[in-house]
Amino acid sequence: MTTFRAEVFQNQYLPQGAREVHAIVTVASEGAAVGSPPSFLPGGKMFGILCDVSGSMEGEKLQAAKDAMLKVIELIPPDVHFFVIAGATGSTVIVPPAPAIPDHKTQAVRAVKQLRADGATMISTWLQKALEQFQMMPGAVRQALLLTDGQNDRTDAGPLAATIAHCQGIFQCDCRGVGTDWDVQQLKAIGNSLLGTTDIIARPADMASDFQAVLASAVGKSVSDIAIRLWTPAGAKVLFCKQVSPALVDLTGMASSPNPRTLQYPTGAWSGNESRDYHFAIEVNPGGVGDEMLAGRATLVMTQNSVETKIAEARILAVWTDDEAKSTRIERHVAHYTGQADLAESIQAGLEAKSKGREDEATALLGKAVRIAHESGNEATAKLLRAVVDIDDAATGTVRLKRNVTKEDAMALETRSTKTKRIQKA
Repeated sequence: MTTFRAEVFQNQYLPQGAREVHAIVTVASEGAAVGSPPSFLPGGKMFGILCDVSGSMEGEKLQAAKDAMLKVIELIPPDVHFFVIAGATGSTVIVPPAPAIPDHKTQAVRAVKQLRADGATMISTWLQKALEQFQMMPGAVRQALLLTDGQNDRTDAGPLAATIAHCQGIFQCDCRGVGTDWDVQQLKAIGNSLLGTTDIIARPADMASDFQAVLASAVGKSVSDIAIRLWTPAGAKVLFCKQVSPALVDLTGMASSPNPRTLQYPTGAWSGNESRDYHFAIEVNPGGVGDEMLAGRATLVMTQNSVETKIAEARILAVWTDDEAKSTRIERHVAHYTGQADLAESIQAGLEAKSKGREDEATALLGKAVRIAHESGNEATAKLLRAVVDIDDAATGTVRLKRNVTKEDAMALETRSTKTKRIQKA
């Protein structure tokens, strides 16, 4: 059985007159990742593949995508429903939703092998078609894998934004861009909004292993429809809510409001053994020295068959003091994840400056990113940075822009810059 616990890390002491309260809430699940009691999975599991078959996929990319899908289909467990959508200007369900039993897999293999490339890229139609399939299994753990090799058609920007909004809360979506002709921010807008990952597959030959990793993660989820509900006192304002580990995702704009003093943020599906960190910033009415306040109460809520169950809770406090030693201490979890957010922002801004020829600005920003990565021990990001800058001194962020940086290396850095280094236990 999967259980949850929540823990708060913060410096609750504020100087007189201060209004902002910052806290990291760590949520952890424990229990078997698979084989959970049926009560935790009233709707089962559903996995959908949305494959780009626009004209630009013709040749090696489409063949690699077919091979990758065939291997994934072979691995889908029989108790998981799956479907496949071919997407271009429009979308077609080439494999309708059904359990992954031998007969359905045989039909799916036949349909995938017949795929041909033609048309433009209108991702809103792909997501809309996926939404219709996922709505057939309410309550299920529902996960999609979207693959594209190009930029979405400009005329689809409005419909895409609207469709993403309709999909939120219904299914999650991992996005993959193959090659280097797709737009990182376009795919991230989908992946972040639908609580999935976004990554680059630089070489078509790498699709199979990546697809299999996405499938393994999807079928490993054991609990769906988990949300964090944040209550705040009268007069308070939530400045932001961000997932800060394992990757940065701003949840602020995804909030719903069950009542005037409560905001609810989606977290998606969970496996039986994982941990995520969330950064809350709350503005409260300031108190006097010695005053104490419950600045927020974060409650983890699971919804099954329209029935809500509170499964974990954590309290965010505020205490006003005139003790400078207490009020000026920055709690190490808050400091660490504030730094990780600063790291990602420096990389994004640095790459943008570099692309526009502002080399001095790019050097300063990417140097700052190198310094933060070094200080926080984020070696994965440091390695990506070394592909675009020569590092003279990581501790001070002294770097030089590399010449002839490949588009692949720049896109890999941009795509993966939001993956964070988890803070080490004290």
